[in-house]
Amino acid sequence: MQIEFLDGTLAADTSPVARIVNQDAIPADLESVLTDGARASRFSGKTAQLFEGFVSRGGKAVRVALIGAGDGKAKDRLAALERAGAALTAKFLASGETALTIDLADSGLAAADAAAFLLGARLRGWRHDVYRTRMPEDQKATLKTIRVANAPAGTEAAWEAEAALAQGVEFTRELVTEPANVIYPESFVARAEKRLAGTGIGLRVLDENEMAALGMGALLGVAQGSVRKPRLLVMEWKGGQAGEAPVAFVGKGVTFDTGGISLKPPAGMEDMKWDMGGAGAVAGTMLALALRKAKANVVGVCGLVENMPDGNAQRPGDVVTSMSGQTIEVINTDAEGRLVLCDAITWTQKEFSPAAVIDLATLTGAMIISLGNEHGGLFSNDDALAEKLLDAGIASGDKLWRQPMGPAYDKLIDSPIADMKNVGPREGGSITAAQFIQRFVDKGTPWAHLDIAGMVWAAKPGATWDKGATGFGVRVLDRFVRDQLEG
Repeated sequence: MQIEFLDGTLAADTSPVARIVNQDAIPADLESVLTDGARASRFSGKTAQLFEGFVSRGGKAVRVALIGAGDGKAKDRLAALERAGAALTAKFLASGETALTIDLADSGLAAADAAAFLLGARLRGWRHDVYRTRMPEDQKATLKTIRVANAPAGTEAAWEAEAALAQGVEFTRELVTEPANVIYPESFVARAEKRLAGTGIGLRVLDENEMAALGMGALLGVAQGSVRKPRLLVMEWKGGQAGEAPVAFVGKGVTFDTGGISLKPPAGMEDMKWDMGGAGAVAGTMLALALRKAKANVVGVCGLVENMPDGNAQRPGDVVTSMSGQTIEVINTDAEGRLVLCDAITWTQKEFSPAAVIDLATLTGAMIISLGNEHGGLFSNDDALAEKLLDAGIASGDKLWRQPMGPAYDKLIDSPIADMKNVGPREGGSITAAQFIQRFVDKGTPWAHLDIAGMVWAAKPGATWDKGATGFGVRVLDRFVRDQLEG
């Protein structure tokens, strides 16, 4: 969806016009039929409340919508404006209208407020209808353009940064939504190379032979049952001080997860196309940072594999040697994401000596049991880093909740024949998974693990997304960079 700024006047055509209304502040300049209709329908301007009607302007019938922006003094003002923008798009997305004009005259919005409204409108307009060939006409998305009239000073500049963020979120949604026969390690790399071309991001790709030479036995063990070859995708953005250590984002990219020999139940296995949601979030974040020319040094690393159960697949009971030299007894081949992450994190630390490492992964079903679909889980060895990420989650809407770690949990993954095993008992499954990853973090390196299993895919529409891929992870990382690396 395109956002276009007008020169201060309304479009001359008959496309719908929307007015943003603060709570209990219906504009006085509206036609009486709109004012009376709004009051009769109990429209008061509450957040995302919507009223629409038709009026005659210049001899033409014009569709007018009033969208509630809520209390102008509320602490969550920007989030409320995002929800309002999203509600407006949801109303008109399949309405048959191709364009919508938002008139910001007398809205009282500052530039940042208007940009937040437009971000919600843009994000809610994303759909992936590529494979739908028989969709009824009245369900097809028609809205292509949102025009902005009478924008407050500075809105276009504020929107530039949010537009970059929106493109990053949309790219993540695209990657997560595509089926596993379309997105697999090699095609994930190709899609990223195409999308990131010309952005200034430096790209590197390690193939299976290079990873084998480096000793990545944990990652390669997961991949060995698939005909799809594994890849390590590296994206480097140098927007900060020359020579300053980057912050590293590392994503789990299991493009399809059958569970391997420890096969998952058939029901719901189709959802495992989004088990690369962590890698998708890293790729989308790197795109957003590059498009808005973030003044920070950041590296994104995606460990990309497919976990399949063929005759060459890894077996329960196998012992693999990670790049770090630590050995792992593979008790359950469906606990594969941590095997991918441990080698990716080891390589990242050796290559970049990062100032901090933040990994993202759809790692455990136990995380969904703990937090449902409201928060991503946060585990960390550094209180300061954890607090910064929690704050970024609140500010961005990609909410996180910190989980405990400690030596008592760590003992649960000790193995009788290797340095560790890849799973502990059923209890505390998300915690022992984090304890496993922590064993591969260099001493003194601030690290955080975001278990986003419950957040990358939605069974019903949310505030700024339709059913399906949410793009979770991009916004919290982008906000972290804005506040902590650029601020």
